[in-house]
Amino acid sequence: MNAPTRSDDAGASALHERAQRQSQVVAELSAVLPPHALLWHSEDTVPYECDGLTAYRQQPLAVALPEDEDQVAAVLRACHRLEVPVVARGAGTGLSGGALPHALGVTLSLAKFNKILELDPLARTARVQCGVRNLAISEAAAPFRLYYAPDPSSQIACTIGGNVAENSGGVHCLKYGLTVHNVLRVRGFAASGMSVEFGSEALDAAGLDLLSVIVGSEGMLAVITEVTVRLIPMPQLARCIMASFDDIRHAGDAVANVIAAGIIPAGLEMMDKPMTRAVEDYVHAGYDLDAAAILLCESDGTPEEVDEEIGRMVEVLRASGASRIEVSENEAQRLKFWSGRKNAFPASGRISPDYMCMDSTIPRKRLAEILIAIAEMEKKYGLRCVNVFHAGDGNLHPLILFDANQPDELERCERFGAEILEKSVALGGTVTGEHGVGVEKLSSMCVQFSPAELEQMLAVKRAFDPRGLLNPGKVIPTLHRCAEYGRMHVRRGLLPFADIPRF
Repeated sequence: MNAPTRSDDAGASALHERAQRQSQVVAELSAVLPPHALLWHSEDTVPYECDGLTAYRQQPLAVALPEDEDQVAAVLRACHRLEVPVVARGAGTGLSGGALPHALGVTLSLAKFNKILELDPLARTARVQCGVRNLAISEAAAPFRLYYAPDPSSQIACTIGGNVAENSGGVHCLKYGLTVHNVLRVRGFAASGMSVEFGSEALDAAGLDLLSVIVGSEGMLAVITEVTVRLIPMPQLARCIMASFDDIRHAGDAVANVIAAGIIPAGLEMMDKPMTRAVEDYVHAGYDLDAAAILLCESDGTPEEVDEEIGRMVEVLRASGASRIEVSENEAQRLKFWSGRKNAFPASGRISPDYMCMDSTIPRKRLAEILIAIAEMEKKYGLRCVNVFHAGDGNLHPLILFDANQPDELERCERFGAEILEKSVALGGTVTGEHGVGVEKLSSMCVQFSPAELEQMLAVKRAFDPRGLLNPGKVIPTLHRCAEYGRMHVRRGLLPFADIPRF
């Protein structure tokens, strides 16, 4: 019999330490939560091991499912005393690993916070708990001819708390803004369990305006429990143009030309041929399968406004080289056009065992360049990529298709995605748009930000959470990680040394 190795001893020690820590945490949380609101057995915590980014998985020590704010505060106070990390989780639809559990931490599920507390049609606001689904807000406001504008593709499932954490957008964010433009007030708890509130239902908030710091903070600064959102009137009419292009360059130029003409469409989306084919086979939206790319351009408002804007957009699209233009004739056809775009992600899941959805932002005028670059990367990494963009604001969603069961495909997929993000920065863009950084883009943050900038981000984190217990290891990379990332690129010859961040 072989004698135990040093690594075996270390592994056994780590497991023993985890078991001891788990017992301590469960004992503390059992004192503040009813039995049905606390999970710690492995078979019970498996469903929480990842979010929508399934390539990375980790089971937490325990999952807390509080039912009211007092229980949330109690859980946070207990974890603060024990110096145990806490990862807040909503519906788990995130795509960057932002809700990936900490191996020695607690996952704080807020799924039971699903009540619409108040809907004021006169003030055009809704006060909701963090676990309310995005679409449920609009459904509740519909009898008053109001709705909540940000509409991510996952709106049927994603929660408003998660939307605030990621600053989510959607197909209509070009005209109506992101989450940050549609949220008035956020309430929740600091890592210590202290109640905090940001923003106001009034026109302005007293003191420093920290609402925009919390929106998009990915659960690193506070645990959100309640949100007050702005509602807007439903437009009298909406119509959608489907424009086909034989050349992706013409499609990219058309996006820039529409905006340059002084038109702000209600929605302006772009899909390439591989994506339209995947979508059409799934939902039969009536897409042109011969086009190299299609644009969906929507106008809403009064009938007179819509007629005038549709006419102007058609002129611009034709002048930009559109090979075919079809305008929705009724509401059913408009919804049919959008059904394809809204189902792009599940359609991709039908044609590949796995996919990784990237998220970056570039200047609108460079859409064609990034598509051409991605096509070259497909050859380089031997993987397919289907593309859908929030073209109006330059937010890219390339979906890299791979099979995690095949040797090295995940690793190639990660390198492919990293190169897309680096190219986005090189074209004047950013490494993220609306999906957040999470764990997926930690290294890519090194491409965009200097050590001094990263340190300032950490300073903000420390101001809210001095012990670093809320969602640690996410969003802000260490300088050591960035240095290693730079050395890796030099070894692989992926970037000239002068282009590597300054580490």
